[in-house]
Amino acid sequence: MRLHDLKPRPGAKHRKKRLGQGESSGHGKTSGRGGKGQSARSGSSIRPTFEGGQMPLFRRLPKRGFSNARFATTYIPVNVESLNAFDDGTRVDEVALRKTGLANGKSSGGIKILGDGQLTKKLTVVADAFSASARKQIEALGGACEGPAPKTA
Repeated sequence: MRLHDLKPRPGAKHRKKRLGQGESSGHGKTSGRGGKGQSARSGSSIRPTFEGGQMPLFRRLPKRGFSNARFATTYIPVNVESLNAFDDGTRVDEVALRKTGLANGKSSGGIKILGDGQLTKKLTVVADAFSASARKQIEALGGACEGPAPKTA
């Protein structure tokens, strides 16, 4: 078998539905839009939750409880192993992490260093949060963790 012998499995490819191609095509006249009404008009779209003016389900159901999700602190996670990209004795902060592409995206809480992997270099790491194992690894090699003090239970 060669590349030119390859073809899709039977039934895997479909011809595009061609609308408005005459009565006998099966997709003529109203072109699959039914007869008249809002959904038959061009440019018309009704939002998925619209129930024809009836009180929608999400408004009929009682709202209960409280979610703390709105107030959660979201960190950009960075594993200790990826810090090996920096030279010995470097001061690693958010700007340096973003520049090397290790911390991307928005975060309301800043950067958190996690203890996954093995650190091999002595670094001074500036972050908004550290996991206990990450702090232990960094300090074991003579490095320093700058940022908020660790929370004690």
